[in-house]
Amino acid sequence: MTQGGAIRLQRTSLRDQVLEVVRQAMVSGEIRPGDIYSAAALAARLGVSSSPVREAMLTLVNQGLMEPVRNRGYRVVAMGEQDLDEIYELRRLLEIPATLSAGANAEPGDLDRLGGLAADIEAAAEAGDVARFLDADRRFHLDLLTLGGNGRLVAGVMALRDQTRLYGLEKLAEDGRLTGAAGEHREILAAISLRDQSKLEDLMRAHLRHTRADWAAG
Repeated sequence: MTQGGAIRLQRTSLRDQVLEVVRQAMVSGEIRPGDIYSAAALAARLGVSSSPVREAMLTLVNQGLMEPVRNRGYRVVAMGEQDLDEIYELRRLLEIPATLSAGANAEPGDLDRLGGLAADIEAAAEAGDVARFLDADRRFHLDLLTLGGNGRLVAGVMALRDQTRLYGLEKLAEDGRLTGAAGEHREILAAISLRDQSKLEDLMRAHLRHTRADWAAG
């Protein structure tokens, strides 16, 4: 491997680390919609060069989570009710049938692995740890949807989830309502284990409706 290749891999690793830190700051409210953040200022706070920070911010721009402000930096895109309604409709059209297809392919080992992720979600909810809850929830649904074998569909669904799950969760933690949301994942796994597609569809519809209501409240 060339020296240039090694440097590129290191930069990508830093970018991913910065991306995770920025996501958590968005969830916690430390990085707020409307405020402008320069790559240089964030790099100084994180103790890294501006390059991986800029790459991370551009990734968030491509995902629709941030927008560039000419000569100033980046800001979080504020989601209005119309935005959330549109994303909810797309998720309902894509995520429910995708989950049904993925669930039909689930093997016992898959359910064991997903059960471990459900436990992580529950532990994060009990602790009121929003960033950890968000990460575990994202991994649970990504892992489940991957069983359907359609990588492009998974990428599309996860992009939609990322645009919305950054809103409202902090309020849920403060109200102690993350625990109820966490328990829905066990019910989803139970329906998959029983091969009850009708029940699974009902659970996913309720899961998405519940989440949309929480976004509105947030």
